[in-house]
Amino acid sequence: MPNLAQGTIHNKNTIWGVKQSMGEYYRLIRHGGNRDLFRMVEMSVAALVNGQSFHIQAEGLRGTGKTTIMRTARELLPPITRIKNCLYNCDPAMPHCPVHRHLPPAEIEALGVEQVPRPFLEISQAAKPSTIVGSIDLARLTNPVEPQAALLPGTIPQAHRGIIFIDEVNRLADTSPELADILLDVMGTRPGRVQIEEAGLPVVELPVHLCIWAASNPDENPGPLSRIRKQLADRFDVTVTMGRPDTEQAVVEILAGHGGSDAPGGAVNLTTGCLDRIEMHPKIRQLLARLYITYNLESLRTVAAMETAVRLAALLAGQSSAGLTELAQVAPFVLAHRVSKDTIAAIMSDLHGLLYGQVKKPETVSATAQLARQTLSRWTRPWAALAARLAAVLPNKYPLPGSHIGGGKGEQGTAHIADPLNTVIIAPPKPATPLNRLPDEQLVSREANPHA
Repeated sequence: MPNLAQGTIHNKNTIWGVKQSMGEYYRLIRHGGNRDLFRMVEMSVAALVNGQSFHIQAEGLRGTGKTTIMRTARELLPPITRIKNCLYNCDPAMPHCPVHRHLPPAEIEALGVEQVPRPFLEISQAAKPSTIVGSIDLARLTNPVEPQAALLPGTIPQAHRGIIFIDEVNRLADTSPELADILLDVMGTRPGRVQIEEAGLPVVELPVHLCIWAASNPDENPGPLSRIRKQLADRFDVTVTMGRPDTEQAVVEILAGHGGSDAPGGAVNLTTGCLDRIEMHPKIRQLLARLYITYNLESLRTVAAMETAVRLAALLAGQSSAGLTELAQVAPFVLAHRVSKDTIAAIMSDLHGLLYGQVKKPETVSATAQLARQTLSRWTRPWAALAARLAAVLPNKYPLPGSHIGGGKGEQGTAHIADPLNTVIIAPPKPATPLNRLPDEQLVSREANPHA
């Protein structure tokens, strides 16, 4: 996979410029069902190291590997430099926590700095708001030598400059509605915010810069996140549908536990690319505005997420500019949890039309039309085969449904199977009358008494 700055290939043993053994992330099998999730995870990491948030949700049946991919992706995270022993991961150049944000640079220098792994923390369904946001530090409060009332930051403040992973996020509305409300604040702005409140202590409000990764199982009750909490679903920039392995070879390689032919050739160095240097095509923002108005998109976050995703896609591809091609690639993931399937199909048809017109391919069929044709073919092909077999054994006087009796010379009484795709369906001459409008004598029929 390319180095985003120089366009060279990194050795598998080199990640973030540090020599190490090949990690588990690069041993995972890539196939048609999970390739999109790998890409979105890497886009989110690229956004994080460039000082931006890019929240992603993976949706798919249990056992397909969503959680495994997300958890092992922590290997991609470069370390951070923070003020020594700061639980809030304060950047020495921009201290934000209640302990360090008012200190002058000289005092921060005297405290010293340290390099630590970038946070990757998880929130479970059983987590309490106090452990997520923060609470009183009981250890310091009960110190027999010097008792002190102080705050202990929770999971979210401690994940500053890193990633929080939430498994089975679709269950939050039932198991922990308070946590759903907290996430609305954390993901609602860029950077997010968290407020710590404890009796006897002043309220502390902190900025938090992090990415939220979540996984959900659509077949569970409750189901997909978009059906649970619309406001929370809108906070995720993209939703990726995780599919099953699409080839027997992929399953064999997964069972064998080693990378296959589709595994990447090396590690992505996501720290060398600068997102701010990716140029947007001048007409892309105008196009995003048109999509917002034309398709009556509810949230402005939709088009904002599209712009971010377009630039991240170009960054991962090692390009210096982003345009319509990247927009067509990422738009389905941004729209998946926000609009109906019909709206997605219409927008994608619009984008593909513009793209094919740009490269002068007027006869190219849109992806949506191709998918519809393939789906219809999958339904009609088995029926046509079955009808052909039945026609060979049934008498000609019993024409099959969808067949017609030939009228040409030598074809009298021969059954011909009509093409289902070209069969004309004739509607009834008039719509059926509802039962409640029929007269009583038409609702009940009486047979004549044969013995009368």
